Amino acid sequence: MPFVRSPRLGDNLTNDAGVPMSDLSAFPITKRWPARHPELLQLYSLPTPNGVKVSIMLEEIGLPYEVHLVDFGKDDQKTPEFLSLNPNGKIPAILDPNGPGGRPLPLFESGAILQYLAEKTGKLLPQDAARRYQAIQWVHFQMGGIGPMFGQVGFFHKFAGKDFEDKRPLERYVGESRRLLGVMETHLAGRQWFMDDDYTIADISMLGWVRNLIGFYGAGDLVEFTQFKSVAAWLERGLTRPAVQRGLNIPKRP
Repeated sequence: MPFVRSPRLGDNLTNDAGVPMSDLSAFPITKRWPARHPELLQLYSLPTPNGVKVSIMLEEIGLPYEVHLVDFGKDDQKTPEFLSLNPNGKIPAILDPNGPGGRPLPLFESGAILQYLAEKTGKLLPQDAARRYQAIQWVHFQMGGIGPMFGQVGFFHKFAGKDFEDKRPLERYVGESRRLLGVMETHLAGRQWFMDDDYTIADISMLGWVRNLIGFYGAGDLVEFTQFKSVAAWLERGLTRPAVQRGLNIPKRP
């Protein structure tokens, strides 16, 4: 399968007259997913716990965008066009026609996208430098802990791994997920959100994962979720937000 490269950030995209281009057609991904509104941010995603981080964020900040379904059933994420935007072959990814310096910005990794959108709009990330880094630390906590561990619980409890005779992997990931929930519980005790009264990208990064763990994965009893009352209250608060409700279903599954 040939590799198709998107223009690199900083490439001098000009036409024959030397006029800078912001035409998204220069990016191979738009050949498979044409942009009907190339002036808008383009989101390539699927409503998974990682994918909904960005759709929730976009709904919360009110930034206009166009969404494209990346269908795992058709291996869309393995196509040369998608790999040109994200060589790691994972969702979500974005293409912002109005990136830094007015140039198109391709970006992948959900945590990086959350931080970029927060900084681009000045929303959902504290302005105070110390609190800003504290919010970002919780996003990294999710990226490095919550996502990988909860995802493995899903694999070994709900998907192909459930048929493995050796239950030690499941026990290991359940134990670590329970420990991570304990970290969240301790921090959220007496708080509305991860940054006290401020709802931020830290919350957005984790809502979909906790919801999936006890919902779609059906692992609430395994991790003894009922003991994490502050986490449960935080999740309930988050799920009542209209932008969260919308974002959880964007894009629509086929």
